[in-house]
Amino acid sequence: MLKKLSVNNYVLIDQLDIRLEKGLSIITGETGAGKSIILGALGMISGQRVDASLLLNKEKKCIVEAVFEIAPYHLQDFFSGHELDYDKETTVRREINTEGKSRAFVNDTPVGLALLKELSSKLLDIHSQHETLLLSDGKFQMHVLDAYAGNENQLEKYKADYKNVKELRKELILLKEAEKQSKADLDYFTFQFDELNSVQLIPGEQELLEQEQERLEHSEDILLQLGKAMGILREEDNNIIVQLLSVQQSLNAIKNYDEKFSLLAERIQSSLVELKDVHEEVESAATTLQVDPNRLEFIGDRLSSIYNLQKKHRVNSVEELLMLKEDLDTKITAIGSLEDQLLALTSKLNEAIKVLEISGEELSKSRHAAIPLIEKEITKQLAELSMPHAVFKIKLVKDKDEGFLPEGMEKIVFMFSANKGVDFKELGKVASGGEMSRLMLCIKALLARLSAMPTVIFDEIDTGISGETAARVGTILKQMAKNHQVLAITHLPQLASKGDDHFLVYKEVRKGLTRSFLKKLEEQERVNEIARMLSGEALSAAALENAKDLLSQ
Repeated sequence: MLKKLSVNNYVLIDQLDIRLEKGLSIITGETGAGKSIILGALGMISGQRVDASLLLNKEKKCIVEAVFEIAPYHLQDFFSGHELDYDKETTVRREINTEGKSRAFVNDTPVGLALLKELSSKLLDIHSQHETLLLSDGKFQMHVLDAYAGNENQLEKYKADYKNVKELRKELILLKEAEKQSKADLDYFTFQFDELNSVQLIPGEQELLEQEQERLEHSEDILLQLGKAMGILREEDNNIIVQLLSVQQSLNAIKNYDEKFSLLAERIQSSLVELKDVHEEVESAATTLQVDPNRLEFIGDRLSSIYNLQKKHRVNSVEELLMLKEDLDTKITAIGSLEDQLLALTSKLNEAIKVLEISGEELSKSRHAAIPLIEKEITKQLAELSMPHAVFKIKLVKDKDEGFLPEGMEKIVFMFSANKGVDFKELGKVASGGEMSRLMLCIKALLARLSAMPTVIFDEIDTGISGETAARVGTILKQMAKNHQVLAITHLPQLASKGDDHFLVYKEVRKGLTRSFLKKLEEQERVNEIARMLSGEALSAAALENAKDLLSQ
């Protein structure tokens, strides 16, 4: 329940504090006095968008603050779930700075607009003059029926199943597109793979082949140099080894005279062993190295194939070509498995559709069962609002093209006939403004009864009605106010007289500036205000008596 509303620096309001009680509170005032400003301030608390144009003093920020008593409404889980401090008297504050930027707080904790809207939707239901347009909106119509049917669980189950089917269909479309593209890619991938596979690449072979090619291309020069080396080492008459043997003999001849000559002779011996080994290695290399044009041609062709593949695929090594081959093999295998994936996904989708059909039928059954009851109740209330021949009907129609819709398997249409013997037509095409207002009041009263909404606010719900009908509207609001806090902005004295509390919005010019004010009326002030509503500014004795009579009813 809304206990207090404070408004600072908002449109024509300098400072305003309203304290509200349970029951029905009435707000009246002349046209242009600022009744809509009060509604706008409540809209700020509900998360409506704002800007700097709402600032009265452009050099100060605007603050709208509301205090709600929330103890009876079981919101502890909501607060803990959003990491908000829970308080039985919760304060919601909205600020607009001089640049038009907005901030919102719940119990002094900053919150985003989405969270503010979610919380306010559990605390306030604001009916504006234009909300009757919702009566022609299919989503709102279905909300009314579902609220009456109490099928929240069935609806949530259907929505979950619908979402699952929608996601599976999307996945299937993407998979079919992938399969279509993959078939076009398969031949290309297979050609590339076969081309790489036919070469039978071996890791590291490029470097070995390039080294061998280098040796074979210079084999004659290598053999010539190896021959010279062998001659110098051992085969010529005056070769190195023969000369070293002579040196060794000379040193051995004098080794008894000095130990160092013996050591030098041993070192010569080590050199001879090493040189003989070098000679054997050179001789072996000369023996094994042959001028082989065929082998050189094979290596050239092999390297040419490798180089061409590297150039084609823009890589620099055999290892990268092998990685590409492996990647192509993976793609080809994946393409081959797409058909199996399609079959599995199609089967999964068909099963999901069966589940959706079952939940859709259960939801539809629940709605159809509620329709006669809600039709009867709304039609009865319309009769109480001076529409004795009005009949309200709800029609559910299956959509042959869509099959499944986000909110169920059927579309909803509110049908209406205001006069006896007149065919039913869609509500938005036949109902007048006054009829729409009365019908919306009936539906709001119905929804308020079904929900735990603490505070319901009506902005001129009495549009298009007068006299006895207005009094009956007041009676309905009075009945609603037994279980809910109800605020009603009205221009009709018959409705205003039903209030438990009465607030007057008025404008005054002070120091050359126009400002809006609001005050709670005492008993005589209330008589005067209702008399003014009955007869205008001149308060005649008859108007005053009439006002007292209305208040006594």
